[in-house]
This record gives sequence, structure tokens and C-alpha cells, in this order.
Amino acid sequence: MADSMSAAELVVRPYTDSDEAAVVALWRRCDLTGPSDDPQRDIQRKRQSYPELFLVGVRAGEVVATVMAGYDGHRGWINYLAVSPETQQQGIGRQMMAAAEAALERTGCPKINLQVRRSDANAVGFYERLGFAVEDRISMGKRIGRGNQ
Repeated sequence: MADSMSAAELVVRPYTDSDEAAVVALWRRCDLTGPSDDPQRDIQRKRQSYPELFLVGVRAGEVVATVMAGYDGHRGWINYLAVSPETQQQGIGRQMMAAAEAALERTGCPKINLQVRRSDANAVGFYERLGFAVEDRISMGKRIGRGNQ
């Protein structure tokens, strides 16, 4: 049964090391990690670059949402937006994105990019409602280095 509390009762704050287990468990519950992903390593990497852009949403002492934003000096990026399944459809994702956008704006970031799976129509619709647009780009990637599977 969905929690009756509103998103207004959500506390958005920077990630702390004591959040790691709850964050990893949330990402797994939200299907944000795959067999080749190492969420603990992703967290450690994020702690080295703009750690203040890694936000958690806490309600009643429990981590129920995350967003990991990044900024490379040219564009901002959004990764690991997660909202616990039992608290979805309550405005929490919107609140997390607003916090990430505000944090990126404070860095001087002029534009935010993100990637979603083409097959995830719900995510595409969510981001479109927040003002994001599908752009005529091809997303390309290349894994480098040992252990970066």
C-alpha cells in the first residue's frame, strides 16, 4: 500500500557514506543496475567529483529517492534518479530533479543532459513533463580501462 505522506515531507540532502547500503538496495529495486554494473564503485567515483551533486531523498528516516548529478564544465548530467516503488507517483521524482537542477545551476551549468532507455516510455514521459526534449543525437559509449565492464 502506498504511503500517504506527501512529497513535501521529503528531506533532500547530500549523500553520506552511511547511506550506501540503502542507496544500492534502492537502485537494485528500481532496476537501475545490471549484471555488469558495480554500484559501490559508481558511488566511490562520484564521491571524488562534485559529491554535493549526489542527493538522497529521505522520508521518515528512510532513503526513498536518489539523484546523481554531474557537471563537466560544459554540460550537466543526470544519473541514478530512483524513487522507491511504493512512493512513486507522489511528486518525489519531480522534487529530486528540481533539487538536482538547482544544484547544477549553482555550479554555473548551462544545460542538463540525460539518457534513458528508448523502451522506457514512462521515463521519457516523466522527463518531457519536466521540460526535457528528445534531441536529434546519437548516444555513443566506450568502456575504457581494466575493471570497467
